[in-house]
Amino acid sequence: MQLDPASGWCHGVQVCPSPNFNERPAGEISLLVIHNISLPPAQFATGKVQEFFQNRLDVTEHPYFAGIADLRVSAHFLIERDGSVTQFVSCLERAWHAGVSMFEGRETCNDFSVGIELEGTDDLPFTDAQYQALITLTRQLQTAFPAITGARICGHSDIAPGRKTDPGPAFDWARYRAALAQEEGQ
Repeated sequence: MQLDPASGWCHGVQVCPSPNFNERPAGEISLLVIHNISLPPAQFATGKVQEFFQNRLDVTEHPYFAGIADLRVSAHFLIERDGSVTQFVSCLERAWHAGVSMFEGRETCNDFSVGIELEGTDDLPFTDAQYQALITLTRQLQTAFPAITGARICGHSDIAPGRKTDPGPAFDWARYRAALAQEEGQ
């Protein structure tokens, strides 16, 4: 996988364009937000996240879908359980992943962040393949957008406390940060 900083698109990943994005305001991309998602909840490899981010989810297929039928959301990337990566929005555009949010006193984190969804739940461990893909993708993003330092990588719960809980307690922050630090030291 190789991120093209000029276009904001990553080569070597699946592309599934979402209509749920708009232009970023001027300024640098300086935050990475980690999320989790599964549709229906705790069911994996269904293809429903892709449909949801493209506004094509058949809300009659599962009772949970009725509650999210009117939402228009997206993330820049999804990393599935097998480590495969799908991109929905160019990193140069504003994906709709953070909602009402604040980081270091700055509101509307979608304006200056990249959002990565991990296929999963708050309380189920993520896979080795997901961590490997996340580390690789994070390094690509940090190379393209140097303002995304280790201190500027957070969970959705960190920027929307009380409203969001993801990526949840099952996400191994220590493992992720140690791997990033190890790669920086090489």
